[in-house]
Amino acid sequence: MKLDVLAFAAHPDDVEMGMGATMIKLFKNGLSTGIIDFTKGELATRGTKEIRMEEAAAASKILGLSVRENLNLPDGKLTIKEEYVKLAVQMIRKYKPEIIFATYFVDRHPDHEACGELIKKAMFMSGLPKYESEYEGKKQEAYRPKKIFYYMMTYDFPPTFIVDVTETFNLKMEAIKCYKSQIYNPESDEPQTLISQKGFFEIFESRARVYGLKIRKEFGEAFFAEEPIEYFFENFYNKGE
Repeated sequence: MKLDVLAFAAHPDDVEMGMGATMIKLFKNGLSTGIIDFTKGELATRGTKEIRMEEAAAASKILGLSVRENLNLPDGKLTIKEEYVKLAVQMIRKYKPEIIFATYFVDRHPDHEACGELIKKAMFMSGLPKYESEYEGKKQEAYRPKKIFYYMMTYDFPPTFIVDVTETFNLKMEAIKCYKSQIYNPESDEPQTLISQKGFFEIFESRARVYGLKIRKEFGEAFFAEEPIEYFFENFYNKGE
């Protein structure tokens, strides 16, 4: 299956929180989308990896994903190891996305930082004919997406562009709510975390409103590109219209 857009994340719920509204907007514009989660988030303070998988499946339906895979790598140990790079290359060559997304490479969580760095290297290596990879016993051909964009997690950064997500922001919040084990629950006796605090959803709404204001919209999601994007993103984004 060839995808238009493939987003990479360290944990289930990263994409939903960082760029869920954009993923939904891309889907609604007729583009095929997918997510590759590196880990099952088994080190999370709350919940279990089995619960996280059920939550991710429910959220995927709201996002409109064509595919979602989990590479089952160890949570808390993401790094730019050759075997991890090769796994990412396999996914890029398997789905041949036009563009890919990854977490911004400066963040509170080391796994988020590693994800961004890892995908940058994997994107480059994937385009080298002499870099060998196999999937299901078959040699894969070189392939490099047109662009890589980074989405925002805990830390802010000066955005290269902001997507108007006014029409899909509420659906993003519904996707995040699928992760009931992780977010605010007054009946839970598990330890509190950054995202389980009572004001969690207000924080997301405030950020989205701030970035929406910068483009004169109600809600926005911010992204970073290391290279100039010229007219590419807008032209690609309107593919389904």
